[in-house]
Amino acid sequence: MAGTISELLQDLRRAGLPCTADEPLSRHTTFRIGGPAAVFCRPQTIPELTRTLEFCRARGVRTYLLGNGSNVLFADAGFPGAVICLTDLTQPTRFTPAGADRVTVRAGAGRSLAALCREVCAQGLTGLEFAYGIPGTVGGAVYMNAGAYGGEIKGVIESAACLDEALRLTCLPAADLALGYRTSIFETRPWCILEASFTLTRDPGGPGAVSARMEDYMARRRAKQPLDLPSAGSTFKRPAGCFAGQLIEECGLRGFRVGGAAVSEKHCGFVVNTGGATCADVLRLTDEVRRIVLEKTGHTLEREIRVVQ
Repeated sequence: MAGTISELLQDLRRAGLPCTADEPLSRHTTFRIGGPAAVFCRPQTIPELTRTLEFCRARGVRTYLLGNGSNVLFADAGFPGAVICLTDLTQPTRFTPAGADRVTVRAGAGRSLAALCREVCAQGLTGLEFAYGIPGTVGGAVYMNAGAYGGEIKGVIESAACLDEALRLTCLPAADLALGYRTSIFETRPWCILEASFTLTRDPGGPGAVSARMEDYMARRRAKQPLDLPSAGSTFKRPAGCFAGQLIEECGLRGFRVGGAAVSEKHCGFVVNTGGATCADVLRLTDEVRRIVLEKTGHTLEREIRVVQ
């Protein structure tokens, strides 16, 4: 594999494609955990992304598509292939009237949700307020059908453009995205999201009304979530009929620690990095939390964070 990786790096560099070797993944995840990626690529255009993927396939190198790293836990040993970071794919957001008070908003996969929310707010458009404060990208939000405070991507998305398994440009309408609770068709296909289109409406109260709702949601996040410590957001998916954090708290696990990883004192639905936490710490902690919750309540918790080893 070492020879293959070095050959891939040579291919990418000869083609002038942005890449580095042995890049610490802890620098690129909100958990601040993860060993080095053998190859780390940051394409800035869709042609650069396509060419990067072509080189990886030609060399038989495993790839991982990364957004803001807000819902991922990389192994302590790192990633033995190529991590392709999409946060530089941020072509300008486009606004197109769609009849009556509706507007179609098209945003690149690498655009941060926070930035997109501020842009649509400035236009007086409502529908994405729930996403303000979710620390991910547009692509990541579509990939997992991100949601909060009763809203989710499924409710506003019109379509998504992607590269399919043959690296052909494909556009899928919302009905074909298989959007469900924290899931989409992209979890089961080797496709790369490039752009998403959303249908939003003009708020009669203008930007001020939209901004007020966004700030209300953000205030709730600050009050309830451990935003002062590295984490990957909600650690577990919501079990049917209850909340993961509530079950964990009822089992007396507030503050429960393994190494540098701990169940948040502020919100038991979050596992936080208190300093120097490893992937192994997080996995041991979440396994133990799952075991205790199942034993005491009968509920099976499923990790929401994606573990990449």
